[in-house]
Amino acid sequence: MSRASSYVRPLVRTLHPYVPGEQPKIKDLVKLNTNENPYPPAPGVLEAVREAVDGRLRLYPNPAADALREALAKLHRCRPENIIIGNGSDEVLALATRAFVEPIGLGKNADAETIQYFSPSYSLYPVLADTQGTRKNSVRLNADFTIPDAKVLRAAGWNTKAALTFVTTPNAPGGRGYAVEQLRTLAAAQRGVVVLDEAYVDFAKENAMTLALELPNVLVARTFSKAYSLCFQRIGYFVGSPELIEALHKIRDSYNVNGLGQIAALATLKHLSYYRANFKRIIQSRQTVSQALEDLGFQVLPSETNFILTEPPQFPAEEWLRKLREHKILVRWFKDPAVSKFLRITIGSEEEMARLMEAVKAILASQSAGKRKK
Repeated sequence: MSRASSYVRPLVRTLHPYVPGEQPKIKDLVKLNTNENPYPPAPGVLEAVREAVDGRLRLYPNPAADALREALAKLHRCRPENIIIGNGSDEVLALATRAFVEPIGLGKNADAETIQYFSPSYSLYPVLADTQGTRKNSVRLNADFTIPDAKVLRAAGWNTKAALTFVTTPNAPGGRGYAVEQLRTLAAAQRGVVVLDEAYVDFAKENAMTLALELPNVLVARTFSKAYSLCFQRIGYFVGSPELIEALHKIRDSYNVNGLGQIAALATLKHLSYYRANFKRIIQSRQTVSQALEDLGFQVLPSETNFILTEPPQFPAEEWLRKLREHKILVRWFKDPAVSKFLRITIGSEEEMARLMEAVKAILASQSAGKRKK
């Protein structure tokens, strides 16, 4: 170990960081690996951001994003005190780990030191737990990505006393949506805080926002990235009881949300009809592409997100990842044994989906030609 690395905390030296999807380094790649919205922000949003690029750049932004909190409170029929804004939903998820979970050795018991989540789900959760130095309790979903019933959960080691439980709803990377009543039953049985991570909820049949305002231990996480075309600006938020939100405000960084991001998010809320039309386009494209892939021998799991998880035919998913990249199509593959036989494919624009299908058909045709030669 070098002298410089000896300065780093042992816990940090052993961390395995979150690995984002590949970013394009060559031209003309179709990027279907990071679940971005294929359509640009509403013209009014772009105009609002351009108009804000002026002398205000020398000033600090509103420290608590008050105007945005007020607008979101109106949208969700609650009070600004029910909302905290973050630098993307990842920041508010990290704040929850710091606010509600003790590092190992500092809690009054093991439950107070435990972060719980389903597997497979968002791969950031174990990273947050490791960074905080907490215990991890990962419980497998059913093979079809549904949540096991209470009896099976208990047998699998589900901990109703865990300090913090993350539930991705709809699930990522599976795409499966969950009924609000099922989530209510799950959250009501927990003694600790439950975060319902609704990053993809705008593409789903229902949402659980009501639970954040009904149950004192529930926080609902939302983001402007996936559905609202603002990945670049990094705006996310929690909705929950004022007591939980106040605790999070105490430990957030000052001026944690940049001013242009606040302006872009505020403008977005004034153009919701534009985005809702795009949601319908994406959902329709999801259905069309799913059927087209199934007709070619792919197994496509039910999805209520802006992506699909599919088991490809003929050869392993990892090989499909490579072959699609040769056709300049980026998709996502995970090493986790629970999902390693699948590809995750973002629903892009109609043109991007057409290029995907052209590549898929070319790969299958090449495979068939190779078999005939043998």
